[in-house]
Amino acid sequence: MFPLNLPNVLTMLRILAVPVIVVALLDETPNGDAFAAGVFALAAFTDGLDGYFARSRNAVTTFGKLMDPLADKLLIVAALVSLVSLDRLAAWVAMVIIARELAVTGLRAVAAERGVVISASWLGKAKTILQVGAVFALIAFDPAPLWVDILLYVAVAMTLISGADYFLGLRRGLGEHDSRTRAKTEAG
Repeated sequence: MFPLNLPNVLTMLRILAVPVIVVALLDETPNGDAFAAGVFALAAFTDGLDGYFARSRNAVTTFGKLMDPLADKLLIVAALVSLVSLDRLAAWVAMVIIARELAVTGLRAVAAERGVVISASWLGKAKTILQVGAVFALIAFDPAPLWVDILLYVAVAMTLISGADYFLGLRRGLGEHDSRTRAKTEAG
């Protein structure tokens, strides 16, 4: 069982929203797109809330640290895959975004193993906002107007830029970590 606090409940609600969004999109029910867009927007909004409440109420938990980013990835990946299956999003766009998310998750795991923490950068936060906006717009508007396509390609560009930034941050962080480790070894 997970520690029952407001941030963790919001994270779990975000995870539970994922199948609701997928079914609403793929089931071809009346107003399914509007319902999916509303649930997606609400779920994305809880992402900012759970982090705020966790920090402001000193309610940060190991469960939250693990599940919050997983919930975010599930929300985006499920929506992307659904949109691809509906032919509302090119598969390559979804693959670029999904590959970046998996790569950054892997990079963070490698860094953590070596004792290096890679914090979320403003580029990563901008990427998340752009991705959420683009996915929401793709769900809400079918067919997508030109501004949605532009937003989507800006989100893809930011996805690539922030991914490169995480890679360079890992490289710098590992280099600094290795230098400190060598200095301690030589001094000891």
